[in-house]
Parts: sequence; structure tokens; C-alpha cells
Amino acid sequence: MRKRGEQREDSTTLISMDAKPEDNYGSIVTGAPIQPPDRNVFSDGSSRVDFVLVWEEPRCSQNEESTGAGQDHRKWRQKFLNKLKQSGLLQELREVLQPKTRICFILLSAPWSTLCYYAEEISLRAPLQVVTAPVINWSEQVLSRLSLSSPMSHDVPNPPPDYYTCQFRTNKLERFLGSEDKENFFRTTQRHQVLYEILARTPYGSVKQGEVGIDRLLNEQIFTAAYPLHEGDFKLPTPPVSLEALSLRQILYAYWAKWSCWRRYQPLDHIRAYFGEKIALYFAWLGFYTGWLVPASIVGTVIFLVGFWLMATDVPAMEVCDSDNNFIMCPLCNICSHWNYSSICVTYKAGLLFDNGGTVFLSVFMSLWAVTFLEYWKRTCSVLSHRWDCAEFQDIEERPRPEFTAMAPMTMKNPVTGAEEPYFPEKTRFNRTLTGCMVIIVMIIVVLMFLMGIILYRSILRIIIYRSGNKFVSLSAGRIASISGSVLNLLVILMLSRVYTSLAHILTRWEMHRTQTKYEDMFILKVFVFQFVNFYSSPVYIAFFKGRFVGYPGNYNTLFGVRNEDCGAGGCLIELAQELLVIMVGKQLINNVQEFVLPKLRSWWQKRKIKPRVKEEKKGEGEETHGETQGKEEEEMSPWEADYQLLVCEGLFSEYLEMVLQFGFITIFVAACPLAPLFALINNWVEIRLDAQKFVTEYRRPVVERAQDIGIWFSILQFISHIAVLSNAFLIAFTSSFVPRLYYRYTRDSTLSGYINFTLATSPRNYSQQHMTCRYRGFRDADGEYLPEYYHLLAIRLTFVIVFEHVVFFVGRLIDLMVPDIPEEVEMKIKREHYMAKEALAENQSLGKAAIPDEKDVRSKDLRQRRASPPQSDYPSPNLKEIPEEHEIP
Repeated sequence: MRKRGEQREDSTTLISMDAKPEDNYGSIVTGAPIQPPDRNVFSDGSSRVDFVLVWEEPRCSQNEESTGAGQDHRKWRQKFLNKLKQSGLLQELREVLQPKTRICFILLSAPWSTLCYYAEEISLRAPLQVVTAPVINWSEQVLSRLSLSSPMSHDVPNPPPDYYTCQFRTNKLERFLGSEDKENFFRTTQRHQVLYEILARTPYGSVKQGEVGIDRLLNEQIFTAAYPLHEGDFKLPTPPVSLEALSLRQILYAYWAKWSCWRRYQPLDHIRAYFGEKIALYFAWLGFYTGWLVPASIVGTVIFLVGFWLMATDVPAMEVCDSDNNFIMCPLCNICSHWNYSSICVTYKAGLLFDNGGTVFLSVFMSLWAVTFLEYWKRTCSVLSHRWDCAEFQDIEERPRPEFTAMAPMTMKNPVTGAEEPYFPEKTRFNRTLTGCMVIIVMIIVVLMFLMGIILYRSILRIIIYRSGNKFVSLSAGRIASISGSVLNLLVILMLSRVYTSLAHILTRWEMHRTQTKYEDMFILKVFVFQFVNFYSSPVYIAFFKGRFVGYPGNYNTLFGVRNEDCGAGGCLIELAQELLVIMVGKQLINNVQEFVLPKLRSWWQKRKIKPRVKEEKKGEGEETHGETQGKEEEEMSPWEADYQLLVCEGLFSEYLEMVLQFGFITIFVAACPLAPLFALINNWVEIRLDAQKFVTEYRRPVVERAQDIGIWFSILQFISHIAVLSNAFLIAFTSSFVPRLYYRYTRDSTLSGYINFTLATSPRNYSQQHMTCRYRGFRDADGEYLPEYYHLLAIRLTFVIVFEHVVFFVGRLIDLMVPDIPEEVEMKIKREHYMAKEALAENQSLGKAAIPDEKDVRSKDLRQRRASPPQSDYPSPNLKEIPEEHEIP
């Protein structure tokens, strides 16, 4: 087996290429006018800036900083930069002087030999042939057959070309498309990947103590920033130029981030070309989800509007409003007074907007909608992952995390690829994961304690309001306590979310997961389990537990001496709808305000903190510029300086979590709030544009990450869709009035006349002797014992749950079987690409067979202790020119 850096000559010829010479890989513009000069270059005007490192220090640091943390930071920083030199990276120092601080920018560039070495090391893909088949949306195909144009289509200029690709091999360079143009062979995003891989695995201190990589250097404030550069300004040039001359960032701003694009398809290929597959898949999923919310919101709104018609025609509602003093109700708390059932006329009618026969249809519809949505997303995801060359990323191509590579204590052969890879003992990881699970359980207990506190808060506040003596406020005591409790619950949820997310980061990093995908999946799983309990515990309590264990007059149950909560005068379903609206809509409003206002405030503060600039000095390889540039401010801010004023992109976790929790609200509790899909649709239209503007205009350019799907989020969505079926079944059977009304209609009166009296029990004899006779909701006799009707209804409710979930799961399974996960045309393209890769790298097949180990190769005897040497020492270094010592960077 050959060594990693070794190259061999090969006479195998590639299959016939259909690509034309003018098809240039690496440039998204084909035949476009000449672009403005690239400013993302070194002072020599040719070396491209691939990454920027930044740190700030006081102006007096060189003279006074001799001891303490500052000196340690300076030593570690210098050691890290020297290691980067040994990896073959070119460096250039730029300084920006301010009245009190010096901002130092280290510009990094990877020469051709370094790019080739690490491209093969991290399994980058290179093009074999241009794919000529056009990408057409299915809705456009349907409309084109009707000779109609799609109102959502968008003619975006400079579409990135699509290629058949395979993994890059240096000794097969001439086989790849565009190999003669070394300057543009690797895409800008691929160069960023190579640079980040080097930065993430380079040590600056003790490897055993985890002093490895740029991420830890940033956490310890040794560097203040590390980022790739944006490609020019996002603002459109003045005077206007031809569309083909626009940069990719300008295209994304004009055709994606503007509010006027709200009804257009997103330019996903352009997003992928600029931000990478992971971010592009997020926006693809968000757009797909938003589009599927349209039919759900239409059905939900229609069901809600039907409630207005029922408000005017419902017989039980008329009985409540016309009952006068016929139904004197028992007090809702120990110090409360008796009340008249007719006083809830308006509340009872409002409850019909959320609790009517249409909610059963809506629950079935949304359950099947969720299953169908996920099935068709799998098809869409398979199309995108193949088109973007990441269909086999997680199974074959994904490399170990750089931090894992540096810190793992031993190595073992990969059973798939046969390559020697870092290894962390599974037993140790299991023990650490078990510890993380214990922390999750403790935090869930904390959430439940807060929930009990809010329950007691509502009960105590209701008593306090009743004792206030204010008649106007006393009449609304229950509603005030309920609404304020919902708002307080939202604040507690947001506070606990921040605490636990930080804790989950620490635990997941400590568990030492091999790949970035596994690392993120475990982090997401930890946070979701907690957030699921955090966000849904209160709605679940109101839907299924509140009012169930109250007791009856003369025999009420208590919690810590306080009488258990009963449902409000209008019933539990309207309280559940109120809780959902406060938590879901309130959270969305808070998030949108934060995403709109906070980035602008932080960006303003960042720019204000950096200015005014005194002067800029340039130092590089064999060059020092003085004279004209010193003492003067440059007419135009440098790209690295402009990007330093932007905000750090914090990843997609919070964006996904917000949408997944929203998905839970509109599926798990949709029977209680038919308008939830409509609110979600409106929010998502705003969310797409806010996120687009953040990524294009307000964030530093994130490092490209590859992904073949949305990861564990898909499994979480499937889990939520299954929970939603059971939740809606129990919600309709036990919380709504659908089953009691149905029972009364078929056993007593089909017009529902007398239904209100049927649902109210009379207070027991022992209670009536001490107080006046009153009514309460329940099916009990004069002694407080359950009536036969209670058991009849219980049997019907349980039967309804079983029938409902079986029917929905059966139909969902049919949909799953009828909709193939991968479209037929994509399967053909995959086979075509595998064949081309096989022909292009023909002689490697025998090597590949030799590289795949037998089962015995992965036994424990193959484990061996790793040396505590830098990660670069495990691999042969590329043959690169050293940077002269006299230009060592301070």
C-alpha cells in the first residue's frame, strides 16, 4: 500500500468527456464580463487570501507585557503561527492602529502543493464532466404542460454549473476537468475547507491537555477572530452593470435576501456555491417546510372560520347564554364565591372556535400531512445531496473531527476505508455519555419543579385577586392568573434554555465523538430532549392533567395545602389554545425582534469600537511598506477589516431548533389551535428573509461545512410526527367535548337540547347541608360516585384513541411505501457517476480492495498508543518553501 503523500504515474485513459474546453471549473460565471480586480489578495497582488486570523493588543504591549497571561498568549500565538508555517501556509501581517489598541490581521494563503495535499487528505471532490440536464422544479413541469409560467420562479443570473465528480487524487490531476487552471481549479469554498482543517488540527501547546486548534485559541481569547473573507461588497454597484458581472454575494443579496423576493424560489445552487452544503440544505428544508405549510394553514383557517358559524347556531351555546340563574356553579377555589354559568357565555362561544367537529378532521389531516411532508422531503434531500456531491459523505467521505484527531490517545483501522484513523475507547465514551444523561435528567427535574411552581403561582394569584376586594378584577381572576402564568412560563423557558445549551456544549465536547456529524447529533439530541420537556410540559399539563384530579365539592384534592387547579370557566381546551398562542407566537415574536434588532445593535457597536483608525502598516514576505501609507488612512477599507466589523456566525443549531419546536406546536397540539399553521407560515416567510439578510450582510462568512441531509433533525421530526398522532387522539377524546357531544347526540337527543344539564353534576348531600346546592362539571351522583355514563364515555374515548391512531399510522405507512425515498432519475445519475469515477481512477480498484481490512483487522490488537506529537508529524509534509526567519510575525 502506498504512503499518503506518494504519487504514481498512470497511463489509464479516462472515458470520453462531453465537456467543452470553455467550461471552467472553479468559476461560477461562464462567459461573463471581466470582474473588478480581486482585493482579497496579499500585497504582491497575486497570492489569494484564504483565511484571516485577528488579535487585538494594547499599543504599549510590546514594551510592558513581559509577564502574566498576556505573555503566555503571545508565546502560544507565536508557536501556533510557526506551526502554520511548517504546514506550508503563506502569511502576511497587516496592522491597524487605534488610539489605544493595535489590531493585527494575519492573512493566510495556501499554495498549490498544500491545497493538493490536504484536498486528498480530507477527501475533497473534483469535477469529471459537466452535467447538461437542466434542473426543473416539479411545479414548473406541471405548469409548463399547461402553457403557464410559475409565479414563484426566479431567473437568477450566473447559475453555478453542475458536475459529475469523484474524490480528488493528485496523481490523477490531468483526469479532472479544468486541471490546467491551477488558480481556479479549487473552488473558493474548498480552499476555505483546507485552511480550516489545518487551523483546527494545529497544536499550540500540550496536546494531552487539549491545547490544539483555532477553536480553543478563540475561546481563550488568544485570537479574537478567525474567518474566511466575503467576496466583495453585497451592495449592487453604481452605475448599474450587466447582471452577469455581479459577484455571487451581490446576486444573493439582490435575488434572495431582499424582502421583495418573499414569493420567489430560493436560489439554492447559488447559496450552496457561496455558503456550502450544510447551510444550503437548511434553507432548502426551511423553504420546503414553508411551502408545505400553505395547505395546512388553509385547512386550519377554514376550520377556525367554521367555528364562527357554530357560535351562532350551536344549541349548547344558546343554552348557556339563555340559562339565566338556572345553573349556580360551585366555587372554583376555597375562598371563591358561587357563580352563574350564564356568565361564561362569551367564553363558551369563543371555545367553539377551537373545539368543534372540524378539529377531528384537522387532526387527521395534520397527522397525514406530517408523514407526507417528511417522505417528500427525503426525496428532495436525495436530489440535492446528489447534485451537490455529498450523497455518500457521512458513510465514506467524512473525516474525523480535527480536535478528535489531535486528542485521541490511539489509532485503529477504519473498517470501511482501511485507513489508519484516531480512536477513542468506546467504554470511556460510554461512561462519559452516561454522565451526560444524568445531567439531562437533573435538568428535566429542574424544569418540572419550575412547572409546579407556576401551577402554585396561578392558584395563589387567583386567591390574592379574589381577596383584593376589587369587583371588576375579581371577575377576571382566573383569566389574569392564567395569562400571567403563561407569560411567566415563557420567560422561565427562555432562561433555562440558555443555561442548558451552554452546559450541553461542554458535555458533548467532553464525550469525544469521532466525526463532526456525530458530535452535532449528540449535542442536538441532548438539547432537544431538554427543550421538548421545557417547552411542552406546560401545554401537556393543561391538555391532559389539569382538572383531572380536582375531586368534587366536599372532597377536593390538594397540592402542598393548595386546592388542585381546575379548568377555567370556559374549559381546558381554550386555556390550552391560549397557552400555545402565548408560547409559540410569543417566542416567534421575541426571536424575530432579536434577529432583526440585536444584529444591527451589535454590528453598530462593533464598528464603533474599531474606529477611529490611525494608520495601517503592512509586513509580509520580503516586504515592508512605509512612507506614503504610514500616517494616512486608506481611502477604502480593506476587505479583512470590513469583515472584522461583521458578526460571528453562530451556526444553524438555534435556527433548526426554533423550526422543529414550531413543527411540534402545529402537529402535537393542532386540535386545540387550528390557527397554529397560519402563524407558523407567516413567521417562516419572515424568518427566511431575516436569515438570508444575516448571512449575506451581517455575518462574517462561515467556514463551509459539508452534509448530506439535515442530520438528526429528521429523526426528531419523525418522532414528533408519531407523538402528534397519539397527542391529538387523546386531546380529542379526553380534553375536547367532541366525544361527549357525540355520545349525547346518539343516546339522548340528536339536536343536543339539554346537553349542558347532562354535563353538570349536583353537589353531594353532605356539601349541600353546609353550603347552598350548586352544580359542577362531572358525571357523578348525589353521593359523589361516578355514574354509568362516565364509564360508557371512558370506553368510547379509549376506543376512539385506538381507532384514530391505527387508521392514521396505517395510512401513513401506505404513504411511506408508495413514495420512494430516491427518485428514479437520481438513481440513474448516481450509477452514472460511480461508473465515471471507476473509469477515471481505474487502477486504484485493486488498491481499494487491498485497503479494506478483514474483520480480524479491527480487533483490539490493532489498537496502539499514539505519540503525543503534533498531528502534522503523522503525515508526510508537502514540499513547500519556508518563510524566511527575518519576517517572523510577532
